[in-house]
Formats: sequence, structure tokens, C-alpha cells
Amino acid sequence: MSEFDYIVSGAGSAGCAVAARLSESGRHRVLLLEAGVRDSNPWIHIPIGYTKLYANPRMNWMFDSAPEANLNNRTLYLPRGKMLGGTSSLNGMVYMRGTPADYDLWRQRGCEGWDWDSVLPFFRKAEDNERGADEFHGSGGPLRVSDPPKIWPLGKAMVEASKQAGIPFNPDFNGARQEGCGYYQTTTNKRLRWSSASAYLKTARKRPNLTIVTEAQATRVLIENGRAVGVEYRTPRGLETARANGEVIVSGGTYGSPHLLQLSGLGPAALLQGLGIPVVRDMPGVGDHLHDHFNIYATYRLTRHVSLNDLASSLPRRLLAGAQYLFTRGGYMATTGLFAGAFLRSDPALERPDIQINMSAWSTAERTSKGINPHPFPGMTLSPVHLRPEGRGSVRVKSPDPTVQPDIRFNFLKSDYDMRALLYGVRMCRTIAAQPALAPFVAEEILPGAAAQSDADLEQVVRQRGVSNNHPVGTCRMGTNPGDVVDPQLRVYGVERLRVADASIMPSIIGGNTNAPAIMIGEKAAAMILADAPTP
Repeated sequence: MSEFDYIVSGAGSAGCAVAARLSESGRHRVLLLEAGVRDSNPWIHIPIGYTKLYANPRMNWMFDSAPEANLNNRTLYLPRGKMLGGTSSLNGMVYMRGTPADYDLWRQRGCEGWDWDSVLPFFRKAEDNERGADEFHGSGGPLRVSDPPKIWPLGKAMVEASKQAGIPFNPDFNGARQEGCGYYQTTTNKRLRWSSASAYLKTARKRPNLTIVTEAQATRVLIENGRAVGVEYRTPRGLETARANGEVIVSGGTYGSPHLLQLSGLGPAALLQGLGIPVVRDMPGVGDHLHDHFNIYATYRLTRHVSLNDLASSLPRRLLAGAQYLFTRGGYMATTGLFAGAFLRSDPALERPDIQINMSAWSTAERTSKGINPHPFPGMTLSPVHLRPEGRGSVRVKSPDPTVQPDIRFNFLKSDYDMRALLYGVRMCRTIAAQPALAPFVAEEILPGAAAQSDADLEQVVRQRGVSNNHPVGTCRMGTNPGDVVDPQLRVYGVERLRVADASIMPSIIGGNTNAPAIMIGEKAAAMILADAPTP
């Protein structure tokens, strides 16, 4: 048994930020626990290495959902990072914050201190944007944010086609407005992935007051007399225990955090009792309110070899790309192929964009727990993502054994609006693909396919091929209403010295990729924890 001032369970996007900031002054002894491995595999740091991590059980939790009723009872594969950096070590690296109105809605829901003006300083504090600092962006922070290293011909054609389709160009999706089309900035540094672990732990891991333990899966938060006092965790050596004189911070992610709380006796009492888990506090909201962006892929066969599919289908091209990256840090391996995107409103009456179209220079036959299988021909993908789904699901512990994955249910496509928005997105993708800028590239539509023209036809394709966009949030919801799990200080209701800091606390999902907001949550959580720390 060892003692620390703070224990952070989970070294993902938020957890790395929390641990680094808590240890920064040197005053506090901090333990950072990570169930996965260190981030030493080179494919983690090479941008195109995403494909190598997508179905690797050593570095990926490889969750599966329960059958989804509105998706023809299909189960969905849900990759999540199982290594230092968490999912920031295997995601698409897009830097996106959402809209100011997203955070103002959190404040309107009672979450004091989480409006846009309050969270913007933490986004800027975290950020080191290569464009420099301005009213929206930061410079000198740990998280490097970069422009594309090169504008590839296909990426340029995608953006030009979007403009020809009537979508205005937007030079900065995280600036004055989100709506429009343009090129994505990414969390990369010198054409290497810049995960939360790279950003926050490269320097912090040298501090004598920070202990990082990998392959250490938290099995239970220890709670005595209504107060969190430590964490029990499983290692290759067996079960170990660490005590916290200060606080325990749970940062296991939207699936992992509610699962750990439920294993610790915090959750729906009937569920826990039925599994033989002693109930510490009946908290029906733990694991509720799961929601995520939902998307479908519109894929196209191309007329020329200008896509990442070419690497998969040709050994000489792979060797050439490897040599180019090794010696110049250039070429296709320096990118994920996710070049650009667009934000749109499916209905002009909406105040905020509810559709994000991701534009990728690759296409796949399938993406499953067996891996990513590109088409054997050049291809591209225009992927409409529904940003504001109405469906809500849950994460529920299935066994007192911590190694048994929880039951994950989304309830995707709950409402007519959810489907209508996606159909709008599919049709807009077709409009973009038909523009003159893309005409020299596009040979034919593979999915949904020319035969799917009516709403009924497209609905069937969406139900059969639609997937989670892997931006889950909400299962330890922040708020001041019954059923909320944490208060606006991220303190778990009814348990002293226990907080949650990750995307699970979001009251509602933001309109865009969730990695940067999760890191912001980590930054803000650390600031609140330090503000409550006893003075020396």
C-alpha cells in the first residue's frame, strides 16, 4: 500500500492533463493509473498508424455495444484507447471545440462556470497553435495544434466542391464561427501525433512527485464513511491498493468512469444488488444519458490513384511512403487522410450546425473489430455526422468482475429528427460529390449506391450501415438536477473527495470532435482541485 495526495484513475485525454497540472508545483504527490500500456509503439505516433491501432487488443479496449433496435439489431464496434493518452493516442487527431452556444447551454442547465466565456481560457491555456495566439487561440500550451502539412489535390477538390455546392469557406472552425467548409487543424507536432500523453506527460513524467503506473486497471474506488480514500487496482503482480490523503479523480472515459463507479457501489441500487455488489450509495444516474454522434459513410470509387487506399493495395507504394516519411516526415504517412470538413444546418431554422461532413481520402469495405479493410481501388469518403442526436442510452455493469465489459446501449435514431438530419447529410454529400471540382476524380458512388434514391431506400442504408462516431459523452452527467452525478465542481454527489473529470460529465454533447473538450475538462478540473487544496 502506498500513499499519495491525489490519485487519478485513467491516463486518457483528460486524465493526463489532470495529473500533469496537479503535479506541476511539486507540492503534491500524484499517482496516475492507466489500465493499458505505455505509448511506446511507433504506430501510435505516426499519423496514419491509426489503422494499426483500430483493432489491436493490446492498445484498444475494443468495446461492443448491445444490439441496437433501430439499427436492425446490429451491435456496433467501439474502439477506445487502452494506453497512455487513451483515445487521444488512436483517434483521428481533429482539433475541434464545438460552438460557444454548446457551453452556454451547460450554464443554462445550472452548470455555473461552464459557459463559453468560462471555458475558453482553459482551451487557450492547453493550446499551442502554430498560427499563434489570438482572442480564440492559445500559444505556448502543452497541446500542439497544427495546420495540414500539405494541401493534397483531392483535399483541395473536396473543399472547392463544397464551396461550389454553396457552403462558404471557413478558415477556422474554432474561431468566430463554425459553419462552413475548410481544412481541419490537428493535434500533431512536427508531423507526429501529439496525444494528451505527449502533450502533458513528456515533461511531467520526470517529476519525482508524479508516479505513473501502467497495466494497472482500477477495480474499485475505496470509500469509507462517505469519503473516497483510495483505489484498488489490478496489475500483472496482483491486486494493489493506493491511499489518497486528498482526492480521487476518476478519468476512465464515458464507458470506464461509470463502470468503475458502479463497481465501487455507486449506481442504481437494484442493478448492483442483483450482481452482489455492495451498495454504497443509490445513484440511478450513474451510467445514464449516454449519447454520441452518429454517422454513415458515403463512399466513392475514384478515377485516379490519389487516395490512401493505394498504400493498402500496393507494396511498392507502401515502401515508397515509408521511406518518404522516414527521411522527410512527408507523404501520406504524415496524415490520417482526413483532410477537410464542413458544418451545416439540416434545417435553416436551427441556430447551430447539426451536421458535420468529414472528407477523407480513403474508403473502406468495412470497419469492424477485425480491422479496417480499404477498398482494393482508389476511393474517398464523405461522412455526414449527426451532431445533436436525441437518443439517450446507458452504460451498465454486467458483473462484479472488473474485466467483464459493461453493457453499452445508445438508442440511436430514436426520433424522426435523428433520421431526417442524416438523410439531409447524405444528400448534401451527393451534392458535393457531383460538383465540377470533384468531377475529374469521381467514377461512381459505392455507398449508399445509385439504386438508393428514395427516403425509404436511404433509411434502410442508414439503419444497416450507420455507426457510432466514437464521441460518447454524458454517463456521469454534471448538473444540479436529480439524477445528475457530479456537481459543477465535478464532485460526485454524496461522496466526499471524489471527482470525475472526462467527457462523461458533459450534460449534452458538443457540436464537433470531443478530444479537445475532454482535455479542456481536465485542465479546468485540475484548476478547481488545486483551488480547494489545503494551503501549505
